[in-house]
Amino acid sequence: MPQSEFSLIERYFANTGTTQYSAKLSQGDDAAIVEIPPGKQAVMSVDTLVSGIHFPEQTSAADIAHKALAVNLSDLAAMAATPAWFLLSITLPEVDETWLAEFSARLKNIADQYEIELIGGDTCRGHLSITVQVTGLVDKDRYVTRSGANIGDLILVSGQLGNAARGLAFLQKKIRLPKEEQELAVQALNRPIPRLCLTAFLQKYASAAIDISDGLIGDLKHILEKSGVGAVIRQADLPVNKWIKQNNAFQYALSGGDDYELCLTVSPDHRNHINAWNQNNPDCQLHEVGEVTESGYYLITDDQNVDLTRAKGYQHFGE
Repeated sequence: MPQSEFSLIERYFANTGTTQYSAKLSQGDDAAIVEIPPGKQAVMSVDTLVSGIHFPEQTSAADIAHKALAVNLSDLAAMAATPAWFLLSITLPEVDETWLAEFSARLKNIADQYEIELIGGDTCRGHLSITVQVTGLVDKDRYVTRSGANIGDLILVSGQLGNAARGLAFLQKKIRLPKEEQELAVQALNRPIPRLCLTAFLQKYASAAIDISDGLIGDLKHILEKSGVGAVIRQADLPVNKWIKQNNAFQYALSGGDDYELCLTVSPDHRNHINAWNQNNPDCQLHEVGEVTESGYYLITDDQNVDLTRAKGYQHFGE
């Protein structure tokens, strides 16, 4: 590379993001040092995005930066944690000043938006890939996991499902979309919204939660397996775009992946709190799509009950 690793980091990634939890020692040393405030616990997650696998090769640098951080923030949201710090490892085929400027500008923007600070990382040469490790903080024992769902709980999802998957299908020329639908679908794929706004709601009312990265069917199954319960979900109640309904393309919502909405289970005793949330948060609605049962896993459609027991979400090393 014509520039050293250290000069790249200093030029493009210094002073990225802010947080209410300042690091004791940040970029510029062998490792960062942070202090966990009294009464808090650290919640950590890491994801790697590889060109051609997690995003189409023609994806803009700004969109890659947004998605790389957003998908990790989504993991924090699912566990009801508040973002604090992140690490970035970026592998580049070559130094492209224009690409790096666009990438770092968007990274700084989203890091500031969600109040998370870049405190270290690494750069190297190779096939384009981005690895982000995030750390969030949660009040002691107030985190939410996949293992707390109870029989009779309502199954809720945030936002709309299926837009990202149909956005990918559109870019891959597998489907055609009306002009007015194209931007919405591609935007959902490239710039997911981490539902950190739901952190307080989850801490108060959710018995279990997961972010929907590999499709609702597969990700909800993780909750069911960890909690030792079953579920029934209703296709008619899925929050989807009108195009999906008109084309009976529910597969995008059920197993398409890349939505990064949240799936959570809540006791029916909290219906009034769900309704209050929806009245006060029009941009992040919660939709009831089914119930937790004692056993089994079924999708109810207009004409049949589909057994989902053997259903799987997206797998990198599938059978």
